[in-house]
Amino acid sequence: MMFEEKGKQFGGEEIRLPQIDFSKFKTKGFKYVIGGIVILWLLLSMLYQVNPDEQGVVRRFGKFVRVTPPGLRFKLPYPIEAVNKPKVTEIKRAEIGFRTIDPGPPARYSFVPREALMLTGDENILNCQVIIQYRISDAPKYLFNIRGPEETVRDVAEAAIRSTIGRNNIDQALTTGKFEIQEEIKMISQDVLNKYDAGIQVVAVQLQDVHPPQEVSDAFKDVASAKEDKERLTRQAEGYRNDVIPKARGEAQQKIRESEAYKEERIKRSEGDAEKFLLVLNEYKKAKLVTEQRLYIETMEKILPEIRKFIIKSDSRSGFLNVLPFGQELLKGGEK
Repeated sequence: MMFEEKGKQFGGEEIRLPQIDFSKFKTKGFKYVIGGIVILWLLLSMLYQVNPDEQGVVRRFGKFVRVTPPGLRFKLPYPIEAVNKPKVTEIKRAEIGFRTIDPGPPARYSFVPREALMLTGDENILNCQVIIQYRISDAPKYLFNIRGPEETVRDVAEAAIRSTIGRNNIDQALTTGKFEIQEEIKMISQDVLNKYDAGIQVVAVQLQDVHPPQEVSDAFKDVASAKEDKERLTRQAEGYRNDVIPKARGEAQQKIRESEAYKEERIKRSEGDAEKFLLVLNEYKKAKLVTEQRLYIETMEKILPEIRKFIIKSDSRSGFLNVLPFGQELLKGGEK
């Protein structure tokens, strides 16, 4: 028989275990079975599948030899050749200042003060939580040029963040300068990783949360409120200035135009008076006495417009005065 049963005592009971007689297997058929198993194992170890989002990195006795694209591929059997299949299209992320405990929903995070607390250029402390997104740009370099790629990316990004925050003041980090800070962190991180020849491309840097430490949060809120009041008052003052200055300029231009018009009027009037005087002078030269009398009468009419006027010939030799009335009665045909 191929198997023989022998008794064993376990806990006071006898258990029969099969005993294999390997001498019975020394046949030609058994050798074929063993050979088939070995061949099948070799074929399975030589065949491997590379998924669409992966690259196959083949190592021969531990040394990199080639990169294979997605698809069904062959290699020499293990342990001659081995293959790594990193996901080159996957966007990985490194978290600085916090760690994701549960993506949720709702998401839960843990705070890492050693990474998050940073000093700004104006010597203020900020709590910065940053996400670095990256992907594999060169699979062999990613696998063999650096040790611990995730830790390397996190360390490089943290150094870049501290360097960038240290060159900016707190207002830029909290408000207006976030985009520039993110781009600078990305540029510095990529430059360092390129120097390491890490085969990693930094896709994006996002300032997830930037705020003052909890211990000084109230003071920062007061400062922020004061700055908002300052901005509000400044905008009001600028609005008042923008309202008053154009009006003043308009009034000034109006006064200038009125003055110029008055000047022109006076000049024209003076020129007219001069021309009139010259005309009167010419007439005076032709008939001095008549002109004097006419000027006298016209002047009297101007200065005494409401008084009845009589012209008396004073050189009359008779005892009577010759009077010529120039009142309304004479003008109306002697009605009164």
